Amino acid sequence: MPVSPAKGTMFAVLCCSFTALPAFAEAQLVQSVPVAEAVIAAPKVIKLTFSEKITPALSGVTLSMGDGMTVSARTSLSDDGKTLTARPTSPFMAGPWKLSWHAASAGDGHKSEGAFNFAVK
Repeated sequence: MPVSPAKGTMFAVLCCSFTALPAFAEAQLVQSVPVAEAVIAAPKVIKLTFSEKITPALSGVTLSMGDGMTVSARTSLSDDGKTLTARPTSPFMAGPWKLSWHAASAGDGHKSEGAFNFAVK
């Protein structure tokens, strides 16, 4: 079936418009150790795996209790650039903890963040 020149031009303009849009990817958390709502012994290592490569200088974690107590952690990035590993620098107290994370996609720097709770027995 032939396409009229006007319809063909409109189709070409629409295709070019969509392909010219920038791709804004957001690194999504796809796996964590510990998992959300877990009750565990004090973790020595925390691992967060993302859907795409992240920028280590713009990514990290915060570990906090409801009373404002925090535990610092040193972070490193896996060879594939998708897993952020945090090693706590001080001990955890027993009780509920919140793990907040932030990550920036390595491709375009788009930032994402999230949080989940776990408990230390």
